[in-house]
Amino acid sequence: MSENTSEPKQLLHLVFGGELKKLGGVEFRDLDKLDIVGIYPNFETAQRAWKSKAQQTVDNAHMRYFIVHMHKLLDPNTGKAG
Repeated sequence: MSENTSEPKQLLHLVFGGELKKLGGVEFRDLDKLDIVGIYPNFETAQRAWKSKAQQTVDNAHMRYFIVHMHKLLDPNTGKAG
């Protein structure tokens, strides 16, 4: 199959979370206990997964989930001379 298909471009997103050391921070209490929810093909599906996990942990104020835009980190044009 050629690259010029009607399939949407993969824009990979990672959803993960864990318990923070302090509210408002981004440092985790225990890296061994991070919850890697999954890798998703687009932002919309990642956001649904993030929302579901965030709602499940609403009673723990220190628990936070994040969406990482992996496609921005994996851009093949990054670092190439222009």
